[in-house]
Parts: sequence; structure tokens; C-alpha cells
Amino acid sequence: MVLECRAHVIRHMTADLQKGGMGLRACLLGLLALFVTGKCSYSPEPDQLRTLPPGWVSLGRVDPEEELSLTFALRQQNLERLSKLVQAVSDPSSPRYGKYLTLEDVAELIRPLPLTLSTVQKWLLAAGARNCHSVTTQDFLTCWLSVRQAELLLSGAEFHRYVGGPTETHVVRSPRPYQLPKALASHVDFVGGLHRFPPTSSLRQRPEPQVAGTVGLHLGVTPSVIRERYNLTAQDVGSGTTNNSQACAQFLEQYFRDSDLAEFMRLFGGNFAHQASVARVIGQQGRGLAGIEASLDVQYLMSAGANISTWVYSNPGDSGAGCWSVSGRHQFRPSFPASSPYVTTVGGTSFQNPFRVTNEVVDYISGGGFSNVFPQPSYQEDAVAHFLSSSPNLPPSSYFNASGRAYPDVAALSDGYWVVRNNVPIPWVSGTSASTPVFGGLLSLINEHRILSGHPPLGFLNPRLYQQRGAGLFDVTRGCHESCLNEEVQGQGFCSGPGWDPVTGWGTPNFPALLKTLINP
Repeated sequence: MVLECRAHVIRHMTADLQKGGMGLRACLLGLLALFVTGKCSYSPEPDQLRTLPPGWVSLGRVDPEEELSLTFALRQQNLERLSKLVQAVSDPSSPRYGKYLTLEDVAELIRPLPLTLSTVQKWLLAAGARNCHSVTTQDFLTCWLSVRQAELLLSGAEFHRYVGGPTETHVVRSPRPYQLPKALASHVDFVGGLHRFPPTSSLRQRPEPQVAGTVGLHLGVTPSVIRERYNLTAQDVGSGTTNNSQACAQFLEQYFRDSDLAEFMRLFGGNFAHQASVARVIGQQGRGLAGIEASLDVQYLMSAGANISTWVYSNPGDSGAGCWSVSGRHQFRPSFPASSPYVTTVGGTSFQNPFRVTNEVVDYISGGGFSNVFPQPSYQEDAVAHFLSSSPNLPPSSYFNASGRAYPDVAALSDGYWVVRNNVPIPWVSGTSASTPVFGGLLSLINEHRILSGHPPLGFLNPRLYQQRGAGLFDVTRGCHESCLNEEVQGQGFCSGPGWDPVTGWGTPNFPALLKTLINP
């Protein structure tokens, strides 16, 4: 096997060797040295999903000379120690609570070994990779290669062009698994940009409900409706005097438009102080039509977290949009695995009466459940155990992993939003992508109060959230979300109930009570 692998490399690199001179010869020798022990190759992602998602079609093989970028995840150090530090700075009972690490501290802790960096760099240089750039922590390395070079580098990969999704997005992916030289097993965790397709947005536009008369009613969720429901006053806005900030990320060629934001605030922001433009855009802002998800993120983050400096990170990569509070280092990223134990996941609710600011019930499209990937974190074990022992309407045990990370953690309105896109107000936009920026914006306001009081920002919220058992939140106790349409489950998933549940988490924000609960250390 070793001899076969070396022969394969020599056969396909001879031409480049002849062109490249002694420098490339030296790199090639380093590359060949990777194969001299053990089996030839290994699969860094044995669970790679290679099924084509619904709505995507192949346009055929990509031209061998076409350029593409791949991201190599290098093996990090000290992850167990990092995990303990994250728990310590996030646990109110810890003496380290709120004493966050800087990015440089994290980089020093997890930076790959020098041997890893040199081994991977030599391997990529020998393969013809170019324009490589890393990150501060040096654990991700993104390089450009031709398709021909990438297929030689990643044994088994075969790149095709696909088109799909609501905006007819074009991506290059491999329908076949890839393998790496066995000698890289202790250096490379995985290679990004091969298999995962852009996630489908949870947003949808529902038909407008029909009702006779409109006196005393609202006709869809706007910032005023949100502020009324969650008890915000005109004074509950950013001061403009702190270093507090919040951010959204936009991907998949989903872009917001300044003109849409200005029009949105003109229409819906008249009764509270706000900023009508984004403070800074990091990355390339496209020139095409605005995306509804990117527009919603910016408009509702900036109206819930009103008058707080907002940045947008723009990247045409393969994740969905998301929001977070920068000063608080607190992430609300719907594109992350919602079941990650390090993400505060936001479920969805709707008004019991869709035209009145009333109590909330479960929005049937709200996600939630138990992860088959991540184990259950200790901070939520008691809450989950109580739910499982007290809920009268659990699905059959074979349908969920009771020992997995349970989510969501909190919820907010997710039904019937108004969004301005390409200067046109669009009604009845729904999905948990709507509830996420709202909850994130309210936490930005709480961070504002904490900073003004001389306290550190909240940081990772979940340990504190579960310790306080939902204090400061409206408990949502009515409704279930959708599930399998079979005889055993008949379309009903988990149902909400008193306390935490895997549909609405601990509930939706009651801002004055939540502020009182979270403002002190």
C-alpha cells in the first residue's frame, strides 16, 4: 500500500517537478516522507454525508484548471483545559466568572504544535497550494488550488458544480469521500469546503390571516409590537457612550442594504432612539439584491438592541446568517449546530391571538429536541431530567436521544414579522431566524447596563441561565412543535410545559425582569 501511494504521487507530480526546480523537489521529498509509515491514508471524517440535499442539482464536473479554496483544520492543543476555562468564566459561582480570555490568550493556549504547522505547510506547498492565509489562532489554514491539484491532494475527492436553494446558489462540492495521508492523522482534523451544502433557511412567508376589523389590533410583528410584548420603554436603548457593540454575519451571498435599513427605521423606528446605519462592514458587501434573512437580522438586531453600534461580517461562505453581542462575546448563530452546548439556541413562539399583543404559544415551526452529536452539558442536566420525568406527552423513547444536548435554551416571537427588502416592506415573515436577533439585541441592552455599572459583559449565558431557572422570562406552557407524520407520533413532537422544555427553552424575555436578574455579577 505504501509503495502504491508513493507511485501515485510520483506519477502525478513529475510534470510539476520538472517545472518547479530544486525548491519544489525539496517540497516533494517532504511530501513523500508523509507516506513512509503505516497505512497509506485515513478518512478524517468517516461520517461524511454525501447525499444531495433536496432542491440541489449537479451541473457536472468542474474544469480541472478552475481555482477553488479549501480550509484545513489543524489539530489544536489543550482543548480540555480550554473547556474548563470556558466553564469557569461562564459560571457565576466561580471566582473566575467574567474574567474572559483575550483572543491572544486563546491563541497561545490552542495554537497547533510547530511540527503540525510545518508538516502541513510543506505538504500543501508540495501540492501547489498558494495564497494561503491563516487566522490568529493558526488552527485554520485556507489555501487556493486548482481542481486538479485538489483532487490529487485529497485522494478520492471529485469536484462537481451544484446549483440550488431559494436564490439558485452555485457551489463546488465533492460527492465522494476524501482521504488524507496517514502521517497527517495527528495534524489535520478535517478539510472544509468538500461536502456540506448551504443550510436551508427556516424563514418562510405565511399567508396573511383574515380578520374582520382592525381596531385595537396589530397587523404583523414590528419593533413596536416586540417592545410592547417584552416590556421595553422608550428609554430602553443604548446610551451611545460605551464600547458596547453587536454584530451580524451574512453568508451565501446574503446581503443587507443600507437603504432598506433606513427605510425600515423610518417606517417602524419612530418611537425609540436608534441608529439607521451599520457602523462597520467587515468583508465584501455584494451588489446584488438584498437577502431577506440578512435584512431581517440587521433590522431586528438594531431595533431590539436599539442605538447600539452594530457591525456586519460579510462572507460568501457556506453557513447561514447569525447575530451576536460583540462586547459580550455571546453568540446567537442559527447556522451553528443548534444543538452545540456552547451556543444559546433560540426557539420560536407566536401570539395566542395573532392580531393582539397577548400571551405567547409555541410556534409550530420552532425547532427543538435532543442532539445525536453533542452530549448533554452538566449545566442543563437537572432541567432536562425534570422535563423528562414530568412531561405527560413525550414521543416514544426510540425517537430521541435523552442523554444528548437538549435545546432550545430560550425563545422569542418568530411569526408574522415585517421586513424591508429592496425598499419593499414584506409582511408575515416567519421562522426562528426572526426570534434569534431579537433575543440577541435585548442581551446587548443588558450588556450596556452591565458595562455602565462597571461589570463585565455577560459572556456565555447558558450556565447562568440554567442556574437561575428561567428567572426574568415569560414561561410558555402551551403548544407543541411539528414531528413525524406517522401512526406512532402522528405529527406531534415535544410539547411545552412549566419550566424548561425542548420547544421554547426557559421562555421569552420580560425585559425589566431579565435586566434585574442579569445586571449584577
